[in-house]
Amino acid sequence: MSRHKDKYEPSNPRRSHTFMPLEEVNAGKKSQWMELEITGTIRNLSPNLWKLQHLTSLYLNDNNLTRIPPEICRLTCLVQLDLSCNKLRNLPPEIGELVTLRELLLHNNYIRALPLEMGKLFKLQILGLKGNPLSTDIMTLFSEVNGTDKILSYLLDNLPITAPLPPMRPWIPLGHPNRNQPTCIFTVMCYNVLCDKYATRQMYGYCPSWVLKWEYRRKSILEEIRHYSADIISLQEVETEQFYNYFLPELKRDGYDGIFSPKSRAKTMAESDRRYVDGCAIFYRTAKFSLVYDHLIEFNQLALANAEGSDDMLNRVMTKDNIGLAALLETKEAAWSNGIRPDPSQIHQPLLVCTAHIHWDPQYCDVKLVQTMMLMNELKQLTQDAVGHSFRPGHNKADPSHTQLLLCGDFNSLLDSGVIEFLNSSRISANHPDFKELGYKTCLQKGIANFSEKTNEFTHPFRLSTAYTTDVMPYSNYTYDFKGLIDYIFFSKTTMVPLGLLGPVDAEWFRENKVLGCPHRDIPSDHFSLLVELEMSPTYSGLGSNGFIPRR
Repeated sequence: MSRHKDKYEPSNPRRSHTFMPLEEVNAGKKSQWMELEITGTIRNLSPNLWKLQHLTSLYLNDNNLTRIPPEICRLTCLVQLDLSCNKLRNLPPEIGELVTLRELLLHNNYIRALPLEMGKLFKLQILGLKGNPLSTDIMTLFSEVNGTDKILSYLLDNLPITAPLPPMRPWIPLGHPNRNQPTCIFTVMCYNVLCDKYATRQMYGYCPSWVLKWEYRRKSILEEIRHYSADIISLQEVETEQFYNYFLPELKRDGYDGIFSPKSRAKTMAESDRRYVDGCAIFYRTAKFSLVYDHLIEFNQLALANAEGSDDMLNRVMTKDNIGLAALLETKEAAWSNGIRPDPSQIHQPLLVCTAHIHWDPQYCDVKLVQTMMLMNELKQLTQDAVGHSFRPGHNKADPSHTQLLLCGDFNSLLDSGVIEFLNSSRISANHPDFKELGYKTCLQKGIANFSEKTNEFTHPFRLSTAYTTDVMPYSNYTYDFKGLIDYIFFSKTTMVPLGLLGPVDAEWFRENKVLGCPHRDIPSDHFSLLVELEMSPTYSGLGSNGFIPRR
C-alpha cells in the first residue's frame, strides 16, 4: 500500500493485517471492518464496491485502473483514499462530494488536470500529487508552504456556484392587530452579521475566499437589512470601524439612528487595533422612537465586582469579554399605527431594548448561564432607573412596570439549555446541571439574581416569551459542523403580541444544491436574520404591564 507521510516522496510499506483467531470465530465474535484494500493488477472495479458506504479508508493503489466512476461519491464516510500507482488520466468531479476526506493520494498516475470540485475537500490534510503530468503552475503552487491548502483554495475559488438563488423566506402570519384600542406596531430584526476577523478559510473552509471577503458580504448584509426595513435592528459581531464608517452613515440615510459598543477588550488596545474589535449595535427608526439613554453591560466587570471570593467567577466568567447593550427608547406618535389615535398621555411609551452576545464555547455552559443572569439583573436595574424619567406630560415619574422589554441577541444556547430555560420561565434551579456544580451560588445570591431559599431557585422579574422556536426555525446558525437555533427575540408577553415573523431558509434548497454551510454566495453570514412584527399595548393606562415584579 502506498502510504505517504511526505507529500512528495512516496513510500510503499505493506499494510499489516490482524486475523481473528479460530476460537474467537467459533465463539461467535463479530468483526467490524471500516477499511478495505484492493491491490494487485486490478483493471475494473465491481459496482458493489460503492455500496460499502460504511468505509472510512479505501486503498486502491498499485493497480491498473484507468478510471474511477462517479459512483465513488456514495462513500461519504471516507477519510482516506489511496489511488496512487494506477493509470488514471482524470478524476470524476463527484470526488468533491467526499468532504470528509483527510488524505487523498494520487501519486504516479497520468492526471493532467484536477477537477475544480476537488476544492470542496476542505478537510483534506494530506494530498499526494507527485508523478503526474500536472501543469507547472499547479505544481509550483503545491510546492509552496501550505501547498495543499493553496491548491484547494485555488480550485474552490474558480469553481462556479451553480445553485439558484434560495427561495424567498416565507412570512408567517400569527395574528391580527387589535382594532379596539390604540396599540404600537413595530418590527424588530436580530442579526449576527459575522465580523470580518472571524470569516476565515480556517473557520469556513467550504466557502470560497471571495465570498468571505467583507467587501462582498457587507453589501449583501446591508441589502438584507434594507429589504426588511425593521423599525428596530439588533446586530451582533459588528466591527467598530464598520459601525461608524459603514452601517451608521448608511442607515442614517434611511431614517435610523444607532448606538454601539465594542467588546470589553477594546479598552486595553491601541487605537489602531481597537477599530477591528467587534461588538453590538442597536438601530431604531427615528420617526417612531427617540433615545432616552443607553447602557453598556460588561460581563467581565460584573464578574469582578460580584466574585465574592469565587475562583470560578474570576477564572471562567471574568476572562470572557462578552457584552450586552441596552437602549431605553420612547415611542413617538408615528409608532401608534393601528388606525386608532392614542390618547396624548399614552404616546410616549418607554421601551427597553437590549441586544447581547453571549459566550460561544459549548464547554462553558456555566459561563453562558451566569452571563445571562447578570444581563437580566442589569435590565431589572435599568427598569427601576427609568422611574426617574418622565414619559407623560404632567407626570414627574414612571412606574417600573410601565417599561416594556425587548431582548434580542446571539445567546449561543439551544432551547433546552439553562440560558433559555431561565429567560423563558423566569427561574432556574440552583442545582441546574449547566452550573456544573461550580462555586457560583454565593456570588449569584448576593449580587446578581434573586434567590428563593424555599424553592432553591434563582429568578428574574420579567415575564418573557420567545418569538422563535425550532418548530418555526430549526436553525438560525448554519455551518458544516453545527446547525441550531441559538439566536432569539424575547418580548414582554403580557403586553406584546407577535403578529408575524420571518420563516427559515428553505431546507430543500440546502439539500438539493449540496450547500455544506454558510456563508454562501447568497447568504452573507453564518447566521440567519430574525424578524418579528410585534403589537405593544400601553402600560400606564391600566391596560397591562410588562410583567415586571417590583421588589416588596
